[in-house]
Amino acid sequence: MIAFQGEAGANSDEACRDAFPDYEPLPCATFEDAFEAVKSGKAGLAMIPVENSIAGRVADVHHLLPRSGLKIIGERFKPIHFQLMANPGVKLEDIRTASSHVMALGQCRHFLRRQGLTMEVAQDTAGAARALAEHPDPTRAAIAPRLAAKLYGLDILATDIEDRHDNTTRFLVMTADPNPPWPPEGSPCVTSFVFRVRNVPAALYKAMGGFATNGVNLTKLESYMEDGAWAATMFYAEVDGQPEDPALARALEELSFFSERFEILGVYPADPFRQRM
Repeated sequence: MIAFQGEAGANSDEACRDAFPDYEPLPCATFEDAFEAVKSGKAGLAMIPVENSIAGRVADVHHLLPRSGLKIIGERFKPIHFQLMANPGVKLEDIRTASSHVMALGQCRHFLRRQGLTMEVAQDTAGAARALAEHPDPTRAAIAPRLAAKLYGLDILATDIEDRHDNTTRFLVMTADPNPPWPPEGSPCVTSFVFRVRNVPAALYKAMGGFATNGVNLTKLESYMEDGAWAATMFYAEVDGQPEDPALARALEELSFFSERFEILGVYPADPFRQRM
């Protein structure tokens, strides 16, 4: 099984089915539940969304990753498309209200305005579709992935209603194996890690200097607060390559010298989608 956060029919469910068709998707109420399913052995993998090309990073995920006890072994980029769906027999002109997750509503704002529909926030895209199936209403619609319409027996009234068709979500694939194998040397890969710099002047500048001097491509650097402490800022970073590469090894050594905490979360193959970005 492969665990994901959300209800059956959500974008994460679609991502799991597309990337791992031999695994049975396991819906989980929270990210923590998805992590726990893998740690307990109930699921072999977890697929977790970490960022969206329009909405930015997914809230809470970055500070949960180091605490999950899991390792990252892959990434997947999934184009996101939303469908307007309703109970069978309902026509588009009958719809007055559209329900979905707040991010989905925001990403379909132009369509909703053109149709003059009232937006109603739901906890989950697929959850909105399930609720509509359980409580039919000819004046209501749900905005959800195509899979949700199939699972809950709804009709799609309008397809691909997102404002931008380049809307893409990046997912990380995670395992409970504490030492998963790294990609073959020389293959395109990504290293993800977290660190907290020492409390010395210009520590962050000095810690990151090794990546510039060694020509390492730093693709992501984000800060987040740990346990609500203002002085305990953590950084989540991603770089091209793997720690055995001489240049990256030197950069990480310099980073570690100026850091009081450093942990590699995963070394994994780069999704070929990156070549199209």
